[in-house]
Amino acid sequence: MNDRNLARGLFLVLISLAFGLQSLRYPIGDFSRAGPGLFPALVSGLLGLIGVATVIRSRFVERVRLDLNFKNIAIIMASLCGFAVLSMYLNMIVGIVFMVFCSTTAGTSYSWVRNVKISAGLVLMALAFQKLLGLNLPLY
Repeated sequence: MNDRNLARGLFLVLISLAFGLQSLRYPIGDFSRAGPGLFPALVSGLLGLIGVATVIRSRFVERVRLDLNFKNIAIIMASLCGFAVLSMYLNMIVGIVFMVFCSTTAGTSYSWVRNVKISAGLVLMALAFQKLLGLNLPLY
């Protein structure tokens, strides 16, 4: 299997199955009285449909070569681990900024101005989740 579109679709279906099967452990309920498993089941179902559509589409479009760049995979994993560690021991704002600046080194172009804008947007979203939805996020 050396087709990027097919691999992408199969990966989406796999993730959908993993989360969808776990959501069945919780009561689903119905739409008038939703249980804790309804939202993950719906989201994983939609993700599964997107994955199946991607697999079907991969049969009709030209194959795109799948190249794995292990250096970029390691950079992304390091940025996610750094985000988790910094969020736990310092605060989440520092973790968000680290994750954005570290993960963008895996790309083809690097712009600190773009990174500042992305970081600011993510921090504002986290603040909105904390203040408006009441989530317990260690932002500061």
